[in-house]
This record gives sequence, C-alpha cells and structure tokens, in this order.
Amino acid sequence: MLDKRFIRENPDAVKEAVRVKGISVDVDELLSLDKSSRELQGELDDAQALRKSRSKEFAKADEETRVQLRAQQVEQDAHLKEVREQLASVNEQLQSLMLMTPTVPWEGSPVGPDESANTVIRTWGEPPKFDFEPADHVELLESRDWAEFGRARKVAGERAYALTGEMVLLERALLSYALDHLVEKGSKVISVPSLVRDEALIGTGQFPAHREETYSIGADDLYLAGTAEVALVGLHSGEILDLRELPIRYAGISPCFRREAGSAGRDVRGLLRVHQFEKVEQFVICTADEAESDRWHAELLGVAEHLLQGLGLAYQVLENSTGDMGAGKYRMNDIDTWFPSLGKYRETHSCSSLHDWQARRANLRYRDADGKVRFAYTLNNTAIATPRLLAAVVENYQTADKRVRVPEVLRPYLGGREEL
Repeated sequence: MLDKRFIRENPDAVKEAVRVKGISVDVDELLSLDKSSRELQGELDDAQALRKSRSKEFAKADEETRVQLRAQQVEQDAHLKEVREQLASVNEQLQSLMLMTPTVPWEGSPVGPDESANTVIRTWGEPPKFDFEPADHVELLESRDWAEFGRARKVAGERAYALTGEMVLLERALLSYALDHLVEKGSKVISVPSLVRDEALIGTGQFPAHREETYSIGADDLYLAGTAEVALVGLHSGEILDLRELPIRYAGISPCFRREAGSAGRDVRGLLRVHQFEKVEQFVICTADEAESDRWHAELLGVAEHLLQGLGLAYQVLENSTGDMGAGKYRMNDIDTWFPSLGKYRETHSCSSLHDWQARRANLRYRDADGKVRFAYTLNNTAIATPRLLAAVVENYQTADKRVRVPEVLRPYLGGREEL
C-alpha cells in the first residue's frame, strides 16, 4: 500500500505504475475518494467540536435556553450520524482501492505485460551433456520406487505426489543445506504456521487480488499460506520495532500450499507444479532506506546463487518486467534453473524488494534515530523450494542406469553417500 500523500503529490507516477503493471485501479477515483474523506472528516471534527461547545453552554443555560439547545442537539446528532455513515462508506471504498494500488517499480525494470518481457541479466554454469538419452524426473523416480504419483492422486487429486525412501532424505538434505548456510549468514531460523488469518494475507499483499489462488478453510476462517513470507510479515504486524532490532533477517521454513490453477502439460508434470511443497524462505525487515534495501536485495539474490552454485546447477538470473512482478514489488529478480528433460530453464527462486508497501498494509513500523515512527522496508527471496529443485537435482545428476549422483555439498547430510 502506498502513502496517500505520495499518491496526491505524484498522481502521474502512480498512474504510470498502474499502467505498466497492468492493474485495474482508477487513480482519479481514488483521489476523489481521498478528497471526500478528508472533507467529511473535517466536517465531522467541526460538528463534534460544536457539540462539545453546546454541552458546555447547556450546563450554564437557563431552562428556556436549554429547551432550544436540546432541539438543536437532536438535529445536530442526526447530522453527526449521517456524516459518520458517509465517512465510513467513503473510507471503505478508498481502502479497497488503496489495497490494489501498486508500488512504483524500479526504473531499470523492463516494461512489458508479462514474463515474455523479462530479460536475462546473467547466467552461470553449463547444462550437463549426457552420452545417453536423459530421462525426466518422473521416469527416474518411478524406476527406483522413489515416488508415488498415481497412489498420491487417489488421496489428494491432481498434482499430488508422495516421495519415498531415499528421495525423502535427499529433499531433507536440500532444505538442511539451505538452512545451514543461512545460519552462517546470520539469519534466525524460524518455523512458521501455514494456517493464517485473512489479515495476514492482506498484510503481505496476497489479498484481495489473489484470493482464488489460496486454499480456504471456511469453518475456521483460516487459509493455507503459499509461502512463509505471509507469517513472517504478520509476526511483527502492529508493532513499533526498536531501531537496534533492525535489520531482522529470518530463514523461515514451512509447508506451502498453492492452488496452481492452469492446464496440464509436460512443463507441469510430476514435481514441477504441485499444490503442496516445502520451502526455506529468506525474509528481511530493514530501515526505510533505499540504499540499504538495494544492498539486501543483492545479498538475498547472492545467497540463492551461492546455493545453486554449490549444487552445481546451471541457472540464469532474470530482471522481471513490470507486468510480471506483481503490485507490491519495487524490483524483482527470478532465478531459473536448468531442467534437462525440458531443455530449458524453469523458475526456482524469486527475489523481491517491496519497500514499505507491505509494512503499510501490516502496520509494521520502527522508531528511527530521531524518534520518528516510520514504516519499515521488507524483502524476500527463496532459499530452496522443494520438490521442484529436487527434480532439478535428480535430472541434472542422473546416470545411464537411472541412479542419481549426490552433489558434494549434500553428501554430509546423507552419511557421505556419493550415489543413490
């Protein structure tokens, strides 16, 4: 959510952000509602002041004057009620538009309608070359009894899976590898709830725009979160943090759930697009300083690249376009990892700077060195999300006899084993 004053003072910049991000928000209507809200609030304040003044006058008045004052007060109370109702209605409409209004994106972001406008800014590593026809991860897992796809679908429907045996251990190794590195970098490890309230999803920016992507548990007014970021934003909602607490750097781990509506196909086969997955999420709360936010963005992106380089997986880093980054993002970089079965890179990480857009929604603040209360800046990036990255490891490290070599960095988590 943006600052109302910023929108008033920079309407053209906000309108351009709405345009390049492809978001349906009428900024002129928002400004009109904002003006009405301020006028009605002023009218309400004046009416309440007059009521207070008349109350004092009533205490000193004679009986004849009191009769007149009572009549005036009945009329004034009716007016107050009407103004309050008008103000509540206007503020409700205004808040709905405020929640949909996007952050003005980084000037270096490519302008385009969707992911087709993303640009590759660097690549690392070379895709493996095989002297045999590489299999996809589904064939590899089923040939070794490392996964149950058909039986899992009986239990949970399409895009369900169940890992078995050594694949469970390999997945755990990947997650532990990410957590250990983040601890070394100074992150606080935290396991967070996947069940979250409506206000947590509003605070992080998932609601109201993306309700259809979120699983709802109606009987309890709860939802299944698609990322630990939802809970991590919510943990400090409504708080005023001490400057000495910042930056806060979390490594959040949780099960994640996404409805992932869309057509079937080879690029969603097996573990590539599922409804339930595990993720280690990087999350930072820092001061409202653009330079510091930029440093953290580079740091979070660097951690993800370090992890992929340790795994020896080829990848490319993208600069996401305005139409692909979503409403709240100031800047966004995806990392796509190589999948031999697809012959292309697929997204495995997403690094985002949101400035104070989330903090304003969640009322997440800090007191600066001058004692002024300010909204914090937030950032996030994937560290490792499985099972998609697990599928990448399996495919890139497969052997001709459908075994899987264990990347060296994961061997300590698997008792030194070099091959599965």
